[in-house]
Amino acid sequence: MTKVSIQFEQVSISDALRWAVSEMQRADVYFGHGTDNALSEAQLLLGHVLELDFNQLEQFSTARMVVAEWDYYTELVQRRIQERIPAAYLTGKAYFAGLPFLVDERVLVPRSPIAELIERKFSPWLSATPNRILDLCTGSGCIAIACAYAFDEAEVDALDLSVDALAVAESNIELHGLSHRVFPLQSNLYDAIPKQRYDLIVTNPPYVDAEDMADLPEEFHHEPELGLAAGDDGLDLVRIILREAPDHLTEQGVLVCEVGNSWVALAQEFPQVPFQWVTFEHGGDGVFVLTYTDLVAHQHSF
Repeated sequence: MTKVSIQFEQVSISDALRWAVSEMQRADVYFGHGTDNALSEAQLLLGHVLELDFNQLEQFSTARMVVAEWDYYTELVQRRIQERIPAAYLTGKAYFAGLPFLVDERVLVPRSPIAELIERKFSPWLSATPNRILDLCTGSGCIAIACAYAFDEAEVDALDLSVDALAVAESNIELHGLSHRVFPLQSNLYDAIPKQRYDLIVTNPPYVDAEDMADLPEEFHHEPELGLAAGDDGLDLVRIILREAPDHLTEQGVLVCEVGNSWVALAQEFPQVPFQWVTFEHGGDGVFVLTYTDLVAHQHSF
């Protein structure tokens, strides 16, 4: 892909979007870090350049871009194609559960379908409003922060092994003004919280198996491997999470865990466990819910 030479006087917002969509589709770019198609990706990048949301891009579709805007946009699109950098890393921002988050290559790009569960306040699985919430493998802190918005009197512990990821989480906690209710902690899973119990544990741990890791598109190579890889079958951390969850849940508590494509291996290994697999209206799968009672009953299996 060569340097774009279109004169900026001729470029409207619609022109810019059409050009970017064509270029990305021609280059067979992979989409899966917050968008699933070339148009949405082009809109995300152009909205960042122009400081407009998607609706405003449509409203001003015939407006012409100034030269600095066009130059910046073409630079971002070219980097997206040539370097296969996810758009969220190019803009430094991603949205989760309708909320903005700062992101860079120290954390995964937020994209978990758990966002839909948070917006539904985990109905119908929570029998009461949670007072204490645990977010294991918090990364950018997006799940912890979104939970704090959903339950405005709850305290949330946000744990991660990566000090780099926690630095990003701290920035997002400050961005949302939640330092008094969301607490980032460096921890190898539950190690930093002995004897602590929670009404809700939510986790999106690493769960990519060895075969899938070897086949991931280039875009994923910009993300921290620590946040993706989880052994041959993708369940190295999930087994520990399941085994130790009863020691950290209240009697009415529930565990919500994402395992992605590794749900098949999990279901095959523990056919006796009554995993409740969540059906999502807006796409996504591989998320299960287990109650404290079920976790205790099957703790020996894990």
